[in-house]
Amino acid sequence: MRFTIRDAIDILIVAFVIYRVIYAIQGTRAITLVKGLAVIFASSVVARALDLRTISWLLENAITAVIVALPVVFYPELRRALEEIGRGQFWARWRSGEVARHSQISQIVASAAAAMSAQRIGALIVIQKELGLEEYARTGVPLDALISEELLRNIFEPGSALHDGAVIVKGNRIISARCVLPLTNADLGSAVGTRHRAAVGLSEQSDAVVVVVSEETGIISLAVGGRLQRYFNEVRLAERLEYHLQGKSERRFAFGGDA
Repeated sequence: MRFTIRDAIDILIVAFVIYRVIYAIQGTRAITLVKGLAVIFASSVVARALDLRTISWLLENAITAVIVALPVVFYPELRRALEEIGRGQFWARWRSGEVARHSQISQIVASAAAAMSAQRIGALIVIQKELGLEEYARTGVPLDALISEELLRNIFEPGSALHDGAVIVKGNRIISARCVLPLTNADLGSAVGTRHRAAVGLSEQSDAVVVVVSEETGIISLAVGGRLQRYFNEVRLAERLEYHLQGKSERRFAFGGDA
């Protein structure tokens, strides 16, 4: 049997649909059920390989029962999805979902930064893009909490146990706080401190977008691709964050001055 271009296209389409379905159910109750099904299916494969007949029979029947129950458990979600397919909005909703999330995250971070700037509260907020930041997240305290303006302000409140270091945001969740970031070797001048050097240092080594609020002056800065941009207000910061989050990764490994 020959593998043709048609077979490759067929596989790519199926893989794309599966990816989109998984992406759509992230953060919903459906993802928990999918994980459970994956565990049962993997256990069934192992049981068949080891010729454990009784366990195989039980697991196979469990999978059948769960699949039959799916339309009942997720009737509202399935109905809504079918209605959107009928109206031609199914793929449009997926395309717009990520854009809406970037806009929401940008506004939350900008609002929190502006509020902390007015109170001269220092902050260092890292927003992950395509490149993982697990090695830096492990240096801090794991949180895995839904991002909000109130939570960001509470984390950086003077006297808080998590005040020092950086917060790392992945998607719409704060995954870690009090993280240690690499410092840049670039000459940033005497007007900026350790937070700014850490922000630029991380942006040199990753595609992350880093927001800094100066504790001394309240000035809001943004580090992207090894460049430090300063003197943001809430509106301009939200616009720039949304622009960078929606754009593709841009890695620069040399400091290029203010932009």
